[in-house]
Amino acid sequence: MTVPSFDPVTARLVLALARDGSIARTAQTERIAPSAVSRRIAELEGRLGVVLFDRSAQGVRLTTAGNAYAETARIILQQIEDLDVLMSGFSAGRAGRLRLACTSSALSGLLPERLALFAQTYPGVTLDIREMYGTAALSALSDAEVDLAVLTDNHDFSPYEVLPVSSDDVWVIAAPDHPLAPRLAGGRPIPFADVVGHEMVGFHHSGALDRLLSDAAARAGQSMGERVNVETMSSLVRMVEAGFGIGFLRGTGLHLLGGTDVLGAPLAEDWARRSMVVAMRKMPFRSHAVTNFLGLLRDTPAPGADAKVSKRRI
Repeated sequence: MTVPSFDPVTARLVLALARDGSIARTAQTERIAPSAVSRRIAELEGRLGVVLFDRSAQGVRLTTAGNAYAETARIILQQIEDLDVLMSGFSAGRAGRLRLACTSSALSGLLPERLALFAQTYPGVTLDIREMYGTAALSALSDAEVDLAVLTDNHDFSPYEVLPVSSDDVWVIAAPDHPLAPRLAGGRPIPFADVVGHEMVGFHHSGALDRLLSDAAARAGQSMGERVNVETMSSLVRMVEAGFGIGFLRGTGLHLLGGTDVLGAPLAEDWARRSMVVAMRKMPFRSHAVTNFLGLLRDTPAPGADAKVSKRRI
């Protein structure tokens, strides 16, 4: 029996499809046609003589054989990427690429300014930035699809090395005529128990912040009184400003309150004190692009949320 040759492109599609659970979603993230995803997977299954995915109306899921293929493919792709990095180390040039998976919170904070500074300092480095949820960002990191993942610290980082970037505490915000407004006006930390009973504007179901708040409410024996749900932080601020309820923002998103009358204060609990971090695979060597970017992050620390908002309207 002839063993099929390893195809890195198709292997990455298998890992992306396993992560996304949907051909349509993978086609969107990988920027190819859904039919091309289906065709490549079917061709690979034909060459291997096994079924890699169970298909259903709810999406796709790896079979036992698919799990075995994915685990081995992940190791091979990591080795390929490590070889590329090792070879790039023999070049002293300033060219290269930097691939990042970032959450929306990261891209709404000070990361864009740091990336702009990096691009200005190293114009020969190509930036490839992907916006995705935290769990997907770590999966892309494990699959060697990206060099770094930028996300909040409420994940399991034991397989990775982590560099703290900035404070990213959870804040509650409300319109100036909201019953909570007098409490928020001082900017002092407020207990979660004092805000959980109010109607809120929801953001990103299944996102890290949504899970964090839902878990906290469950521990308190309550549920979040969600009135409407939006997909972007800027929309959340506008709906809060219009009086649809309170909202929750990470510290990296507080700049969105500029020019509004919206009031805000950080939550008082320890679980609400978060940090934005950069995660990377544990490697004996790194590319010049990654090393230089990490050095830039270390040299330009971001102020914490408490440095952005004082005892005043935001």
